[in-house]
Amino acid sequence: MDTTIGFDVFFVLMGAAMVLAMHAGFAFLEVGTVRRKNQVNALVKIIVDFSVSTIAYFFIGYSVAYGVDFFSTAAILSGASAPEDGGFAFAQNGYDLVKFFFLLTFAAAVPAIISGGIAERARFYPQLFATAIIVGLVYPLFEGVVWGGRFGIQDMFEGAFGAPFHDFAGSVVVHAIGGWLALGAVVMLGARLGRYKPDGRVVGIPPSNIPFLALGSWILVVGWFGFNVMSAQSVGGISGLVAVNSLMAMVGGVLTAMIVGKNDPGFVHNGALAGLVAVCAGSDVMHPLGALATGVVAGGLFVWGFTQAQNKWRIDDVLGVWPLHGMCGAWGGIAAGIFGLEALGGLGGVTFTAQLVGTVGGVAFATLGGFLVYGVLKASIGIRMDAEDEFNGADLSIHQISAYPEEDVRA
Repeated sequence: MDTTIGFDVFFVLMGAAMVLAMHAGFAFLEVGTVRRKNQVNALVKIIVDFSVSTIAYFFIGYSVAYGVDFFSTAAILSGASAPEDGGFAFAQNGYDLVKFFFLLTFAAAVPAIISGGIAERARFYPQLFATAIIVGLVYPLFEGVVWGGRFGIQDMFEGAFGAPFHDFAGSVVVHAIGGWLALGAVVMLGARLGRYKPDGRVVGIPPSNIPFLALGSWILVVGWFGFNVMSAQSVGGISGLVAVNSLMAMVGGVLTAMIVGKNDPGFVHNGALAGLVAVCAGSDVMHPLGALATGVVAGGLFVWGFTQAQNKWRIDDVLGVWPLHGMCGAWGGIAAGIFGLEALGGLGGVTFTAQLVGTVGGVAFATLGGFLVYGVLKASIGIRMDAEDEFNGADLSIHQISAYPEEDVRA
């Protein structure tokens, strides 16, 4: 047994487990934000979306992104033997299998992001169809371009702009793609019943459980150090710089969101996530002060974007996933081309132009994809619950049980 490969397998497996645990964070962040009558639905959506994502990514998505499929014997997949036809040779000890698992957890984060935006009024099964399409085709196309070197686009960027588009851990590939896909879904669905009055008033819908919201944020924060650090995908590639940059961006997001958001606990806990979303792309090349600045901007951007979307633009994005992942993810892609430069203390290897063009391209791709996927589903099978089911809540309407069934019995 090759000890080095064994360590790499274990390292990537632990990264996959940490990012898998982040899905519990997505779930509790949504549970704490939605009304009590939609909490069960939030929990069920996340775990079922993950399951659908696994099937879609295993059979279709991973092949789209990397040109590798798993239709071989277990001996070949585990690296115990090589394919006789000269096809893809899988690494020893099943390294390529745990790499798939790790990258799957990233892919499955995209529908988990969308889930928070469409909460409380989306039909259950149409969203599963959307998940299969997004994880099987839409997301892997962009993932393959950036991380899989597909279609020669990164080579074109390097020739035109002096460097390929750099996104170490997915500010754009995962978060901006998820956030801008969610924008299409939210717009296609429309606002929750009673959210906006004909006279222009905005009706506030407070979170149902601040402790659950905070728990979701903390789970995501802890898992994020697997998300970022273990994106190296090998023990030899580990960098403490990534860990410290993630930390600095996180606290920058918290403190800015606290000040700009006037101590609102929802803004504070999401501010941590805003900073971490933004630092993903350049966490391996920035100076810690650059990472702090990235998080500071992200924290303020999230509060501003959430407030504008809800109150000015009348976009009923329940968890604010478009400003959090979409806007802050796009900022992170651009920030890598600023604070990753050697002139600002970074390691270099990036250019501002490549980061700007790559980020804008990702935003355009995801926005078009979101409106197309959800537009087709809306026109064909419908994506929104009827008014009575929405009023009663997704828990009873879809799952026939509430989050607090003992209270229902007593009533």
